[in-house]
Amino acid sequence: MIELQKTSLYETHISLGAKMVDFAGYLMPVQYSGIIDEHCGVRAKCGIFDVSHMGEFFVHGTDAESFLDMVTVGNVSSMKTGDAQYSLMCNPSGGIIDDLLIYKKKSGYMLVVNASNIEKDFAWLSQNAYRGTTIRNISEETGLIAVQGPQSRAILNPLLDFNISTLGFYTFTECSLSGYSVTLARTGYSGELGYEIYCFSPDAPGVWGAIFQSGGDEIIPAGLGSRDTLRMEMKYCLYGNDIDENKNPIEAGLKWTIHFDKPQFIGKEAIQSFVENPKRRLVCIQMTEKAVPRKGYTIWKESDEIGIITSGTMSPTLGKGIGIGYVSKDYSKNGTEIVVDIRGKKKSAEIVKNPFYRNGTLHA
Repeated sequence: MIELQKTSLYETHISLGAKMVDFAGYLMPVQYSGIIDEHCGVRAKCGIFDVSHMGEFFVHGTDAESFLDMVTVGNVSSMKTGDAQYSLMCNPSGGIIDDLLIYKKKSGYMLVVNASNIEKDFAWLSQNAYRGTTIRNISEETGLIAVQGPQSRAILNPLLDFNISTLGFYTFTECSLSGYSVTLARTGYSGELGYEIYCFSPDAPGVWGAIFQSGGDEIIPAGLGSRDTLRMEMKYCLYGNDIDENKNPIEAGLKWTIHFDKPQFIGKEAIQSFVENPKRRLVCIQMTEKAVPRKGYTIWKESDEIGIITSGTMSPTLGKGIGIGYVSKDYSKNGTEIVVDIRGKKKSAEIVKNPFYRNGTLHA
C-alpha cells in the first residue's frame, strides 16, 4: 500500500478538527465545520485553504520564454515580471494535458499544475524542453495557502510590508508576510476577492497561524469540499472532471485562453479545427426540480441523450441543484429545457448563462 503524503500543515488541520481524505495521493482536509458553513463563510467573510498539494515547477534559461510559448496556448512573451496567466498545455490532438498558472518572476517562470498531474506534466515538459531551458520540480519544497473572501484584503494587509491594495488582479509580488518570505498572488478559485500565498513548505504553519490570528472572527478554515462547491458556482473547470486529454479548449469554453496569433504551439492546428466545427459545448445546468445532478449522469432532450454531467452539487448560495456538463452543440443555448437522468428518474433542468453566481467580490 502506498503511504499517503502529508503537507506541512497536516498537524494544523488535525488540531482544527478537520476530516481528512485521500486526494491525489495526499491526506487533505475535505471539511472542518461543514461544507455549507465553509462555503458561506468564504462568500460572506473569508476562508483559508491549504492547497500545498498542488505542483510547482520553475522554468528558466535563455529559451524559457519561447519554450513556454510552444507548450502552452497563451501569449507568454507578452507577460511582464509580476504577471500571472491562466493557461493550458495541450497535446497534438488538441486534448488538454493540464490547466495551469504561469507566474513570470525576474529569474524565470513558476508553473503551478494540478496535484494529480505533477509527474505527467513534468515528463511532458521535459520531453519537449528546448536546449536553453532548465525545468525544476519544486513541489515538495513549496507550500501554498489560499485566502479567499471579501475580507481577505483587510486580513492580510496588516501582515505585509507593502499596501496590498496596489496588487492588481492576476498579478503577484515577492514580499514579507509576518517575517516570512512569500510570493503573494491575487489569484484564486472561489469567485471572490482572494489571494494565493506561496512559501517554503516548513514556513506554511507559521504563515497560516499569522493569517488566522489576524482574521479573528472574520476567517474560517475551509476544506476541499467547499473549494469544489465555490468553483462550481463560478463554472471554473476541474481537471479530471470537466477537462482532460479527451476534451479540447473550444468545447470546454476556454477559447479565451488561446493566442492563435502565435506562429506555432503544440495542438494549434487541431484546436483551430474545433473552432470551425465544435461538436459539443460545456454548459451550466440548473435543476428546476428538486434534485442534485452528479458526475456521470446523462442529459436528455425528450427521447434523445444529448450529453453528460461532468460536475454537480447542491449550490449553497442558490439553494438549487447545479451541474456543469457537455451537451450537443445544437442544444447548448441558454434557456434550453432539458432533463437529467438521476438514478433512473428524469428530473427537469435548464441550461443557464454562466456563471451561476454573479454577486462575488472577485474584482473588488
